[in-house]
Amino acid sequence: MRPVGCHNEVMTTEIAIIGAGIAGLSAASELAEHRGTGEGILVVEAERDAAIHTSSRSAQQLIPSYGPEPVLELTRWSIARLLEAGNYLAAPLAWPSSFVVAGSPEDVAAMTVPGLRTLEGAELFELCPELRVNPQRFRTAAVDESAVRTDGTALVAWHRERALAAGVEIRTNSRVTGARRAGDLWELTLGAAPPKTVRAATVVNAAGAWADEVGALFGAAPQGLRPLRRTAALVTLAEPMPPEHPMVDDAAEDWYYRPDAAGAMISLGEAEPSEPCDAQPHEGAVAGLIAMIERETSLRITGVVKAWTGLRTERPSDVPVCGWDPVAPGMFWLAGQGGYGFQTSSALARAAAELVLRGEVGDWLSPATRDALAPDGSPDQSATPR
Repeated sequence: MRPVGCHNEVMTTEIAIIGAGIAGLSAASELAEHRGTGEGILVVEAERDAAIHTSSRSAQQLIPSYGPEPVLELTRWSIARLLEAGNYLAAPLAWPSSFVVAGSPEDVAAMTVPGLRTLEGAELFELCPELRVNPQRFRTAAVDESAVRTDGTALVAWHRERALAAGVEIRTNSRVTGARRAGDLWELTLGAAPPKTVRAATVVNAAGAWADEVGALFGAAPQGLRPLRRTAALVTLAEPMPPEHPMVDDAAEDWYYRPDAAGAMISLGEAEPSEPCDAQPHEGAVAGLIAMIERETSLRITGVVKAWTGLRTERPSDVPVCGWDPVAPGMFWLAGQGGYGFQTSSALARAAAELVLRGEVGDWLSPATRDALAPDGSPDQSATPR
């Protein structure tokens, strides 16, 4: 059913997705693929364009050894999906890019999963020569050679183009300011001028840092979602790193960096709580980051191309939420991806599509992960789609 405009500014659709970041856009494209059409799917985005907050501020590294076990399973599936999709596109969506965690043996063990290859001494400094100046700081490392890099802009565009080609409608400048139940439908108020009403049988809450605030409009069970700041910058280097250089993560969680066409992408390891907002770097944060990296490695940074701060929104369990709300009928959660948004998005989009359309996730995902994704708020997490 295609959304239909009316004289009284009321639209009716089957599925309304709130948020056009990587979560919302990947869900839209996957739902359209499973249904065979995108008609009847509407994506509403509060901002002037899609993916301008956290989804445009990612490190763009997909790491199968990073996160709790449900996230690792989602990541492995997502990487396989993106590598396969790249075979049919003009440019790949993901490509091999090793990930190194370096520091003290205790910190490296705490930051990594068992089974990764260990690097020490000459072998570590051959792979990451910039660490050689600080051998006491970087006594050991673990390397994940199954990690990949993605082009975040291209990945977002791929989902958006797939969704639009299938008939999905995407409306920007359309912040949801109210919701009420009207029979078997939700009536959403969009705060455009003049306000508009959208009626939908199913609403997918993919609002990122704003997801708990949006859920409150529906009387949904709060998920304890916490937006956390993380600051990064693209910088130029006096001596460029080769493009195959791995991403390097300080096991003490102070910083990480990776090569970039500009020179390098560098980031702080902070996780400072924040209100949902268009986050910006604190004064002096990037200068402090540069000084720390130059103090602890031989990298010499010659300029800042751009700097930004993103919000990593997490549940207390550190596992995303993907499922029907236990108290608000017809409202579906797809949020809390934390620092795993790009690396889990493909798997989460498929899980969301199957739950919305069929009421269950296939056995491609383990029962433990399916249970971990369920929304908090009720002992009985089973719900049927409305």
